[in-house]
Amino acid sequence: MRHEKDTIGILEVEENALYGIHSLRARMNFPDTTPFHREWFQAVGTVKKACYQAARSFFEAARKTYVDRSLPFQITDPLVLSALTDAAGEVEEGLHIDSFIVPAVQGGAGTSINMNVNEIITNRALIRMGHTAGQYNFIDPIEQANIFQSTNDVIPTSLKIAAMRLLNLLESAVNELRKDVEKAEKEAGSMLRIGYTQMQEAVPSSYGRLFSTYNDAFSRDWWRVSKCLERIKLVNLGGSAIGTGITVPRFFMNEVVLRLQQNTGLPVTRAENLQDATANLDILVEVHAVLKAHAVNLEKMVSDIRLLSSDLVKNKEIRIPQQQAGSSIMPAKINPVIPEFVISASHKVYSNDILISSLCGLGCLDLNAYLPLIGHALLDSIKLLIAADKTLKRNLIEGMTFHPAASLKNLMMSPSVTTALLPYIGYNRASELAREMKENSISIEEANARLCLIEPEKLHNILTPSNLLKEGFVLKDIMEEHE
Repeated sequence: MRHEKDTIGILEVEENALYGIHSLRARMNFPDTTPFHREWFQAVGTVKKACYQAARSFFEAARKTYVDRSLPFQITDPLVLSALTDAAGEVEEGLHIDSFIVPAVQGGAGTSINMNVNEIITNRALIRMGHTAGQYNFIDPIEQANIFQSTNDVIPTSLKIAAMRLLNLLESAVNELRKDVEKAEKEAGSMLRIGYTQMQEAVPSSYGRLFSTYNDAFSRDWWRVSKCLERIKLVNLGGSAIGTGITVPRFFMNEVVLRLQQNTGLPVTRAENLQDATANLDILVEVHAVLKAHAVNLEKMVSDIRLLSSDLVKNKEIRIPQQQAGSSIMPAKINPVIPEFVISASHKVYSNDILISSLCGLGCLDLNAYLPLIGHALLDSIKLLIAADKTLKRNLIEGMTFHPAASLKNLMMSPSVTTALLPYIGYNRASELAREMKENSISIEEANARLCLIEPEKLHNILTPSNLLKEGFVLKDIMEEHE
């Protein structure tokens, strides 16, 4: 064991552990078991690497400018900065995640996150330079690893980097799902179906039109998600504790975000008002609202498909792939597990939305202390939606089948189809036809044969898909049918 000291006292730390006293205190104080998002951990490494690069540039510029004069502050050894940069790169790659022992639910505005990563980077840098973990007289987790940084600018910036990376993946996942839904729309084309309102038979429609509603909704989702990067790209890096830049060289403030932008290829930009970017998290509320909208559209579609493909419908018009056994006691029972997963994920997003909105509103004066849980919920929602989009595409939409014969038969047996006759025979006579169909469980052709309300040939023409799927009617067409 090694002994580490902070302002509170001394603790024993495992000899070769990459974490240190600050991380250990956090784990003791926050006995949560929810794992911290790997993507956020990696993004902290990304941000710190940019900080070390910017610090090195600052020190080099300072030496050149004041070559004959001593500087009023200590310059960090370039070899130390190189070791720190390399160690931060390891974190960026996802290495040493097992040494990150701070849970997702925690107190503080992210200090525990920052210090756990600082300690990992410091100890890895020490090892790279031939020292042992804990020899902080060579490299210190605060003096060097946290140089020109604050928890309050590093942690929200790294959250936004992690979110932007995941949002790019979500944008692709939404678009890939949308493409498959569009294929289903084209495949179903003019396949007639009964339209429903309030779960009651309403008017004739088609599966092509039904899936066009999902396609258009996902197109809007795709556009909205693509715009999220514009909203989330402003960061407060360089702003230090509350966005004033106290203790931070102006050179560093100008350099560090450019470094971050170059390293990531993301459109990250320094906010004009660093104090606003530090104190207010309404942008995260706005971005999550986009995620919630996508969750709503996902739930709507899978709920519809689950209903239409369920055993409540005896003459099924849609069948979804059978993915796994649905019961440990009922033989051959298959459940709609993909829609159920998507619905569950959507409701988790809804609950995250409430959490994010309420905690963002609890920001106090110059900082929001609840950023760790806000960030966790944001990344959780993005990852859930990526998973939902991918499994929905792969395990449901791609294997879904349509059955036109069943669909046509169901429509022609439904009194709802008589709505199409209103321009020709009026509401009252169409009602007689619908009543005859309903009372005797017969098709519209059979009912008309009994009541003789319209000529069979005219009825046949009216009930063709091209006529039933017209948007409104043209008086000329009605006149031709009357002649």
